[in-house]
Amino acid sequence: MIKTNIVNLPDFPFNGKKVIQRLARMVKKYEHVKGRHVLSVIFVSEEEMYQINKQYRGMDSSTDVISFAEVDNGFGELPYELGDIFVNVDRIKSQAKSYGHSELREFAFLILHGMLHLLGYDHQTENEEKQMFALQEEILNCLAIERK
Repeated sequence: MIKTNIVNLPDFPFNGKKVIQRLARMVKKYEHVKGRHVLSVIFVSEEEMYQINKQYRGMDSSTDVISFAEVDNGFGELPYELGDIFVNVDRIKSQAKSYGHSELREFAFLILHGMLHLLGYDHQTENEEKQMFALQEEILNCLAIERK
């Protein structure tokens, strides 16, 4: 089980909490995650994301999603804290419009992207990017959250 703590979830024309829970179940299934885990999804504004990105990554810009994996303290406590995903609410609408798909698709994509980062996926190389983005597409398609 992956328990999700959701902070500042705005209103959307879909059930955001349910989408996050469905994504967590699919990630657990696809990645064979065993045991009990917790992750937090925190929704922030463009300005808040700018401050987070600047403070923790040294980047003088905002972004759409940032994940911070929890450092294993070695105590093996359950449930195991996977980490935090910060999602820029302002980017959900603007990027959905820019990419020509639904807010649901952008919402799910950003959260799934953050979840995969917490599990060790990255996209620093072309091969890593292909692998990560292919898995994202597969999971989103499995949940019928397609580009429309």
